[in-house]
Amino acid sequence: MAITNPTVAKIFSDLEAYRDFCRFENGGCVFDEKALYNKKDPNWQAYEKWQGWIRAKNRNKARNQRS
Repeated sequence: MAITNPTVAKIFSDLEAYRDFCRFENGGCVFDEKALYNKKDPNWQAYEKWQGWIRAKNRNKARNQRS
């Protein structure tokens, strides 16, 4: 069954990405659904910082390919 509401689909997509981050990228940190979008939670802060690093890495990679 596909989720047709784009807002709900984004929440589930973000939850899945955060779960994968907790499992694979952050050394097996504790995954808690309540931490989703909670800016005070240290695991969510680490996830947002990691996302920024990935964006910067991809941006620099594209910039270097154009040169």
